[in-house]
Amino acid sequence: MIGHGFMGAAHSVGWRQAPAAFDLPLSPRMAVLVGRDADKTAAAARKWGWAETSTDWRAVIARDDIDVIDIVTPGESHAEIAIAALAAGKHVLCEKPLANTVEEAEAMEQAAQDAAADGIHAMVGFTYRRVPAVTLIRDMIAAGRVGTVRQVRASYRQDWLADPESPMTWRLDKDRAGSGSLGDIGAHIIDMTQFITGQSLTQVSAVLETLVEERPLLGESVGLSGTASDERGKVTVDDVALFTGRLESGTLATFEATRFATGRKNALDIEISGDAGALHWNLEDMNVLEFYDATQPAGEQGFTRILVTEPEHPYLAGWWPTGHMLGYEHGFSHQAKDFVEAIASGDAPHPTFAEGLHVQRVLDAVERSSSNGSAWTGV
Repeated sequence: MIGHGFMGAAHSVGWRQAPAAFDLPLSPRMAVLVGRDADKTAAAARKWGWAETSTDWRAVIARDDIDVIDIVTPGESHAEIAIAALAAGKHVLCEKPLANTVEEAEAMEQAAQDAAADGIHAMVGFTYRRVPAVTLIRDMIAAGRVGTVRQVRASYRQDWLADPESPMTWRLDKDRAGSGSLGDIGAHIIDMTQFITGQSLTQVSAVLETLVEERPLLGESVGLSGTASDERGKVTVDDVALFTGRLESGTLATFEATRFATGRKNALDIEISGDAGALHWNLEDMNVLEFYDATQPAGEQGFTRILVTEPEHPYLAGWWPTGHMLGYEHGFSHQAKDFVEAIASGDAPHPTFAEGLHVQRVLDAVERSSSNGSAWTGV
């Protein structure tokens, strides 16, 4: 695994837990953790269970005993690492968004195509697909439980940047992150909408806004943010992304991605309205799915609360008895499970780099629309 910050911790938990919870066809071995600082990398390896460490990702990729490269670095290094790893015959799992630009993502997708001819797989880490309730939404829509999808409303709201004196992090630097709220959390709701509906976005109309243009520079990292230093720097990404999209069927979808939603800690919210019903889910209550069945008699209609903890639900057979909750970290175990099973079976793991590239093209269209007076812009 290359990188060991917040996502490094989450992926590590996934790699550790998946073989215990599921009967995998191959056994992942957490061999090498790679970081820039030798001491910090060694400390992270001890904490999360990696066998050894390195500060040279190129040397690790060249090793014959390494089969999988898991990339959890900031976006500006995804393309270089992924393309090199695929060329070296390594399976690649890369965190979202796939890259910082469409051009980088296109090069990565081409590298994945070339590697696939030799049985090498690549997957992008849109982990929220693997929350059992979200996978269940996809299955229920595909089964026609809401009928024809008429409208989708998706938002991802956090507040960890609401304080204008919160320090600069790499997520606020366009050169490192590619974009702000749009790529960091907006990418999730784009992928989720496309995943659950089975349709791609074709057009967008958007506005991006930077609410705080200057912040203290980061002193020491703590979680997503950290402590402030005495120096200040310029924010070069969006704070808020608001956009409307049109799916292949012509259905409208609305999106909001913000890290300024005071009081909302990690509120990924999605609602699908169809002519036969509706589905609603929120990450802050992630084990609950609300279902409205419009085919029932008028006097019996209303949202039904489904507790998604039954062994019949996606992924749940590997975990706890009915009613015992899953958490944020379980999605990463499901990600590791699906990736290992795809490698073993020879099937393409989803989301593929091609799917990640399409999300990148949506992000690009949003930026182009915002810079052109919110004009409708093709993906």
